[in-house]
Amino acid sequence: MRSVRKRFWIEAGAAGLSGLLALVTLLWPDWIEEISGWDPDQRSGALEWLIVTVLAAMAMGCALLARIEWRRAIALG
Repeated sequence: MRSVRKRFWIEAGAAGLSGLLALVTLLWPDWIEEISGWDPDQRSGALEWLIVTVLAAMAMGCALLARIEWRRAIALG
């Protein structure tokens, strides 16, 4: 098997990081307000749900791209 390109590692890392941040936001929704002091939704939680949705979509997209890159490396042997 050929070694995977640098692109795979970037995509896999981005998938892991965005998935981790989505999980953190689900478990601790106020972490952004506590760290930054910025509360644009006045504690309604709407921003947190948007962030979770976007981060989860990014994680899935990056994971799919990493999988494609991994399979490419296997196919090229």
